[in-house]
Amino acid sequence: MPQNESNSNWVYENTPDNQARFVLGEQGTNPLICIGVNPSTAEPGNLDPTLKSVKRWAVKLGFDGWIMLNLYPQRSTNPKGLHGDNEFNYAYHAANLTAIGRHTTGTRTVWAAWGNLIITRKYLLRCLDDITRLQDPGMLWRWIHIGPLSKSGHPHHPLYLPNISSVTDFNRNQYLQTHNLDVKK
Repeated sequence: MPQNESNSNWVYENTPDNQARFVLGEQGTNPLICIGVNPSTAEPGNLDPTLKSVKRWAVKLGFDGWIMLNLYPQRSTNPKGLHGDNEFNYAYHAANLTAIGRHTTGTRTVWAAWGNLIITRKYLLRCLDDITRLQDPGMLWRWIHIGPLSKSGHPHHPLYLPNISSVTDFNRNQYLQTHNLDVKK
C-alpha cells in the first residue's frame, strides 16, 4: 500500500492517493522518532508548523535526523476529521504498523507527542498499544515526553512546547493502564 519517495535524505511513505501518510522525516544514523496522532499536509521540503517543531527539537537534543510517525495514518488537518470509531481502516492501520516497525529497529528514542488529541477517537489508544507491541527484545526504545504531561496526563503535542521544556522518560505501559487500556506485557 505505501509508496516511497527518497530524494536526498528525505524519507516519505504515503498511499498513492495521498489520503494516508505513514512516515515523513530526514534520515540519520540516530534520528529522533516522534509519534503524533495523525498526519496533516506536510511533505518533504514543505513542513507544517508541527514538523518544523519536531525538527527543531531533534536538532536541539542532538539527533542527526528525525522521523515523524503517527498513531493513525489518515491525513486530516484536524484530528476530528479522522475516521469515526465505526469507520476505522484496518488496512491503513496494518500498513502503519509495518512502516513503524521498519523505522524503529534497534536502539531508538521515541518521543510521545500526541497531546490530548489521543482522546478524539476511541481506537487511538488501541493503535498506541499495537505500536508498543512492535517492540521486541532486540529493539531498545527509550520513550520520552517533552515538557510536563497535560492535566489529563497526556504528553504534549510538539506545537505547544516552550523552548525551555525538559525531557522526561515516559512510561508507556503505565500510561496505557492509566487511560483504561488493559495492557498485558
